[in-house]
Amino acid sequence: MARILVVNPNSSEGVTAAIDTSIAPLRLPGGPAIETRTLAEGPPSISSQRDAERVVMPLVRLVERDGADAFVLACFSDPGLHAVREAAGGRPVMGIAEWGLLRSLTLGERFGIIALSRASIRRQQRMVRAMGLHARYAGSRAVEATAAETTGEVMRNRLVEAGRILIERDDADVVVLGCAGMAAHRAPLAAALGVPVVEPVQQAVSAALGTLLLTGNQTDKSPLVRSCKKDRAS
Repeated sequence: MARILVVNPNSSEGVTAAIDTSIAPLRLPGGPAIETRTLAEGPPSISSQRDAERVVMPLVRLVERDGADAFVLACFSDPGLHAVREAAGGRPVMGIAEWGLLRSLTLGERFGIIALSRASIRRQQRMVRAMGLHARYAGSRAVEATAAETTGEVMRNRLVEAGRILIERDDADVVVLGCAGMAAHRAPLAAALGVPVVEPVQQAVSAALGTLLLTGNQTDKSPLVRSCKKDRAS
């Protein structure tokens, strides 16, 4: 069976649990297995650029060792995305920020991002410029929390407040959740804000799932391809 590995690059098991719950509807009978894993070497939360850079080589080593058919980097900084793609040897690697922002473009004219912190905002601004999306970017608003703190219901009012500022002051008509730990809040925020809310882990895993189901992009490193070749040879 094909397998998608979703990696939480911070060390919070609570965030990994929130990720696992959010992607449960994507586990299809007979479809690729979807596994979540916490990067033990990661910091408790990834807010600054230094936090993101810390986990690049641990992620590269994990992907080099693991035989999954596709990978999802479940952190909104997309840490080491291009280095990890090199390490994956052609197997799909999805960054949640990349896929979350691309999805937002299909839902409205201007997207806004709910960020963990002011340090996160600076990183998000650089990412938006690198992707060439600045004309569609309304801005980011921070809730000043760690990734683990965003998983609980006590954070919801702060997330709603940040979303309303993005809509009313920044003219956003789509809101993107800027941390994997916010996954459980997507539906309640959409109801409270009255605009589409994008949960980026779901979008990235959906993209990985579609790639495995619809294309033949697996490489010789993939257990799925090795199994198929063995079957043809026998």
